[in-house]
Amino acid sequence: MEKDDSVNVLGGPLDVCSTSPMTGFFRDGSCNTCAADRGSHTVCAVMTAEFLAYSKYVGNDLSTPRPEFGFAGLQPGDAWCLCAGRFLQAHDEGCAPQVNLDATHERALEIVPLDVLRACALA
Repeated sequence: MEKDDSVNVLGGPLDVCSTSPMTGFFRDGSCNTCAADRGSHTVCAVMTAEFLAYSKYVGNDLSTPRPEFGFAGLQPGDAWCLCAGRFLQAHDEGCAPQVNLDATHERALEIVPLDVLRACALA
């Protein structure tokens, strides 16, 4: 699997999203992507209790530890590469987490408009 170019939504180099917990489609700490990343794990988001509860409610439990997969579960404040579609869904439902634009891959723009990402950007 060859990674797409590591470019963020602002046109600059893609920053690391999180190495603790380790995130990304490639588990390299960045929201890098490729053609095999069908979920487009490209939005670097900072988890909130509200978003984690919402995600669990819609069937993607990110907060429960899954040791069999080496996953400790996410807590509020953790940064994570979210699927762009899930981010947009949460935005439309009024519970989107904040976004690190410098660490959000440009491929997210295929699903999420830049003005939506900017509206949720970290201060």
